[in-house]
Amino acid sequence: MSRKLISSGSDFESKIGYSRAVVQGDYVFMSGTTGYDYDTMTISDDVVEQASQCFKNIEKALHEAGSKISNIVRVTYVFADKNDFEPCWPVLQQYLGSVRPAIMMIEAGLLDEKMKLEIEVTAVLENNS
Repeated sequence: MSRKLISSGSDFESKIGYSRAVVQGDYVFMSGTTGYDYDTMTISDDVVEQASQCFKNIEKALHEAGSKISNIVRVTYVFADKNDFEPCWPVLQQYLGSVRPAIMMIEAGLLDEKMKLEIEVTAVLENNS
């Protein structure tokens, strides 16, 4: 069974030793993805904008892996402040409203205090959905 590693180009990947996503078998396993814009290496102060950027980053990695947003089967949301979850619902609805994957939401400290959330997903490959 082949294994494909997907990179976002973030320095964290080489420093810590991980990949943005790993394709193994019929699945794409995505690492926790934050709201950093990797083109500009900036992050918004606004949690809703971070949520939107998270999904743009996820969408890009899924495309490279041979999948797409509609193939997501599981999501874990990690918020630094649980009160930021509800304001992000419109963004979550925009990307996943028709997909309706299994989800979990956790409140926890994140690596950088600029990060307000991290989103981890598992998806099936396009030809297996």
